[in-house]
Amino acid sequence: MVTVLTENGTKDVTGGTGTNGELWIPKSEAGSLTGWTLKPEGFCKGELCVAIPPDRESEFVRGDAVNVAAFWEKMGMPALHDEAGANWVLGQGAAHRSAALQSLEAPDFTLPDLDGNLHSLSDFRGKKVFLVAWASW
Repeated sequence: MVTVLTENGTKDVTGGTGTNGELWIPKSEAGSLTGWTLKPEGFCKGELCVAIPPDRESEFVRGDAVNVAAFWEKMGMPALHDEAGANWVLGQGAAHRSAALQSLEAPDFTLPDLDGNLHSLSDFRGKKVFLVAWASW
């Protein structure tokens, strides 16, 4: 079993193995984990499909398992893991981050106030908002 963190949250994948920089998970779990499912035409997300080169198919598919890390890296997105290969992070690529920065729109988030009431940035759309961020590093 491996634990995978994506933009959609954390998921424990039963039957997954992460070794030598490869993350093999059952085909049946790939879609719910990444949003990309394996079809005859390649990895697909909605109408968008990315073909698997026939001469490199064994790098991506073996039996009932897919190498999510290889696909993620083919898409130009980082796939990172701990030394044991038991914990993985599938991150967003630089193109996604660049597009978000160019839009000049902050991503939505929700935080509690001092009384514990939750407030989302989207609650203030259309109004002027002053955001202050601080980090200890």
